[in-house]
Amino acid sequence: MPGLMLLDTPSLYFRAFYGVPESMTAPDGMPVNAVRGLIDMIATLVRANSPGELVACMDADWRPAFRVAAIPSYKAHRVATGDQEEVPDTLEPQVPVIERVLDAVGIARIGVPGYEADDVIGTCAARATGPVDIVTGDRDLFQLVNDAQPCRVLYTIKGIRNLQVFDEAQVTAKYGIPGRAYADYATLRGDPSDGLPGVPGVGDKTAAALVTRFGSLAAILEALDDGVAEGFPAGSRTKLANARDYLEVAPKVVKVAHDAPLPDVPLARPVAARDPEALVALADRYGLDGPLNRLLAALAG
Repeated sequence: MPGLMLLDTPSLYFRAFYGVPESMTAPDGMPVNAVRGLIDMIATLVRANSPGELVACMDADWRPAFRVAAIPSYKAHRVATGDQEEVPDTLEPQVPVIERVLDAVGIARIGVPGYEADDVIGTCAARATGPVDIVTGDRDLFQLVNDAQPCRVLYTIKGIRNLQVFDEAQVTAKYGIPGRAYADYATLRGDPSDGLPGVPGVGDKTAAALVTRFGSLAAILEALDDGVAEGFPAGSRTKLANARDYLEVAPKVVKVAHDAPLPDVPLARPVAARDPEALVALADRYGLDGPLNRLLAALAG
């Protein structure tokens, strides 16, 4: 049955930017490689999956204050000036064009002040009453896989035409952990790409062993407090005890929100452009006729 498809839009347009040559330009010479690439990605996804509902989830705040307050190093290495994300000069002006295209086509575009796209995805998935597919290149969203719903991640590591599908079994096969334990696993081992230190001395194998043995970070900490010795890999009890302050706050950073205050917007996949006149103007201005025709055909199909 057609379900809900949630697009991690920043992840996808960054991938499009680096995957499509900058020689793809508008008539005035402005690079539109990210715009064209994203449009074609969405067309491919719609043709292959026929979702009944489709949401482009956005970063209204790429580095939310509640995460920085918990762990100040969160994404700190990606700050350009002030609190602005370091974005390639030729990508930055393409993002507003992407937003205007999505709006003119009629694809729901949701960003919530104070939250990341991941949090919009987590909240949409939590509210969904049917199957959910999440399209992303971000492993953090593996924490949302849930066979009971079902909720899957369509992972873009192999490209948009050859997605790797992650359900609970695939998470277990890849990381050696229970299928819904990715957030706890990531908390323990850390993630340098997001500025999350993890527990010093606890790598992938130890993190997987701990989560598999105890089932959750909460259970690990409970066993630590109770003085339980069994089930802890050699030396890990001391490492965990020394990192107790980090482990108290890290889940607030690693776990995506399930309760972001989403606006009330229709999520149904459009079958025709919401604003054809605006779309024609965008197609002419940025040379997007081919990609937009492919997208509209996929949506109508």
